Amino acid sequence: MKALDVREFDVRGLSDVTDFMVVASGTSDRHVKSIAERVVRDAKSSGVRPFGVEGQREGEWVLVDLPDVLVHVMLPRMRELYALEQLWAPPARPQPAVAATRAAPAAAAPRTAARRPPRAVVPGPPGADASVRGGR
Repeated sequence: MKALDVREFDVRGLSDVTDFMVVASGTSDRHVKSIAERVVRDAKSSGVRPFGVEGQREGEWVLVDLPDVLVHVMLPRMRELYALEQLWAPPARPQPAVAATRAAPAAAAPRTAARRPPRAVVPGPPGADASVRGGR
């Protein structure tokens, strides 16, 4: 279907809602709808029944809720506005400064227990029903 800039995110351990997210763009609302319809059709032909589909009427952002995968198909302007990649992409690891690595080690600071990051809310298309997940 020639979806643009398709990205996949492994969100196991980050989200209780799903294990994977796929974000893709379409060139027009019709293209976005067609991509989402193909995802649903291919899932059904593989024996996977979607839990729900939101946003098909508008076609700016269509969310296909499959078992263990949420597929977001969006217009580029919606994708830029909501920036899902920034929510789910792994954080960039900071590089130590050269001067800091050559400096004498300071007194060891006490280590604190690693804290789990707060769970992020999985956004859906504007106006989408929050009950799409069906209590999962």
